Amino acid sequence: MPRGRKFSADDLQLLLLALLEEEPRHGYELIKALQARSNGFYSPSPGMVYPSLTYLEELGHVTVEAEGNRKRYALADGGREHLAARRARVDAMWAKLNHIAAKMDSVRRAFSGEDLSEASEGGWLPELAQARRALKTALFRRHDLSADEQRRIAAILQRAAREIEGEGGAR
Repeated sequence: MPRGRKFSADDLQLLLLALLEEEPRHGYELIKALQARSNGFYSPSPGMVYPSLTYLEELGHVTVEAEGNRKRYALADGGREHLAARRARVDAMWAKLNHIAAKMDSVRRAFSGEDLSEASEGGWLPELAQARRALKTALFRRHDLSADEQRRIAAILQRAAREIEGEGGAR
């Protein structure tokens, strides 16, 4: 698994709050929950998680209840408000982690010799993955675009994104 920071400290704090929104947990349980959600891709170190939890407690976003030598963290009203104000960001991070988890699963299945002809790149069909790569390639090749052409392409991509999300066109 690649090492290094995958999320900023602020993003980690939001993910921790989102997990605590589901249920109170110990720090170790939060680490394991992030690891499980990402299929092993993201496992923040205790050196990242516990200082984040202390900071969230200082801000009044979480409450702490001692259980022997362990602490159980719960979402406080301040944390609930903080999380609600940043819901779109949290949802985007969960989507990213879910996609990465599916990719990790595909890699594991490929190494086990399983036939992946119906799914690749995180569960996407090969034709969808190819279309995505073709779009990226087309954009990289057009690095010298005028401002008007960039606006035209941006409008096309925004329409496509809305259609994919089901907001303004065919589903």
